[in-house]
Amino acid sequence: MIEAIKARLREPAYDFLRTDAHLGRNILFLTLGGSLAYGTHVEDSDLDLRGCVRNTREELLGLASFEQFLDRETDTVLYSFRKLVGLLLDCNPGAIELLGCRPEHYLVRTPAGDRLLANGSLFLSKRAAASFGGYAGQQLRRLENALARDRYQQAERERHILDTCVSAMRSFSEQHCRENGEHFRLSIGPSQRDELESEIFADVCLRHIPLRDYQETWSRLQKIVKSYEQLGKRNRKKDDRHLNKHAMHLIRLYLMCLDILERQEIVTYREEEQALLLSIRQGAYQQPDGGFRPEFYEMVDAYDRRLAYAREHTALPERPDMKEIEQLVMSINEEVLWDAY
Repeated sequence: MIEAIKARLREPAYDFLRTDAHLGRNILFLTLGGSLAYGTHVEDSDLDLRGCVRNTREELLGLASFEQFLDRETDTVLYSFRKLVGLLLDCNPGAIELLGCRPEHYLVRTPAGDRLLANGSLFLSKRAAASFGGYAGQQLRRLENALARDRYQQAERERHILDTCVSAMRSFSEQHCRENGEHFRLSIGPSQRDELESEIFADVCLRHIPLRDYQETWSRLQKIVKSYEQLGKRNRKKDDRHLNKHAMHLIRLYLMCLDILERQEIVTYREEEQALLLSIRQGAYQQPDGGFRPEFYEMVDAYDRRLAYAREHTALPERPDMKEIEQLVMSINEEVLWDAY
């Protein structure tokens, strides 16, 4: 399979890997993403590519700015080194998983990229419980919201959105809402809109917050609200596929987080649980009416309790060791500067 994928990367559709000014020799590593990376792919699964590129001399010393490269046609995303480090510090699931792929799934690797991959454990901290738990909560809320859209009143659906938003912004709140009465609170109240019975309101009192952190959190909240609003426009056959995929990813996120908290390991390819995850994706836990069997929710509850226990007893620190990470970042960035001479 890997050789076939490498052959595809030589096709014109992937020429950007070689010709784009931000990519080419700047790529630190390129790896599989999505279901191929998790071991949960099916016959018609797409090829997703993820990776990291070093920041250029102009970006490190001058005014140039670059965060990520995106090619929608091939579902390829490569983060700048600076952007990826920021995501890793927050234990962002989509970033952390890039450091735990199977060795053969890394299609491009450089010595600097290998150094980053070898030091992935530096980024692990108790923040994983909030970040992975938040993403798992989003998956669960999407399931509940989609299944309940015809049975719940609008006010109850709004409650699902609120719970998901609160989980998504937990990391931001832990970092920036601790002193001087600063807060970012969400609550539900009566709506003045004709089409809504109630809606979510934000009470915000913040000082001297990094703009990028605030923008990223606000963008995440907007995406959550938008995703829930789109759930009402569904095709049942397509809907079932999506629901089962959400259910599978919910369990996968728990499994990855537990590896991090209990064993301090990043395991992206879920070989041991592959059969379970694929059975969920294929509808083994879905009932004829579209809902999910009690056994599925019992599984979720069991993993949730285990995660809560692991969070309290993990050997991981509250936050990553910034000095060690800074040394790693500096060593990789110094290579860029030396290459310019």
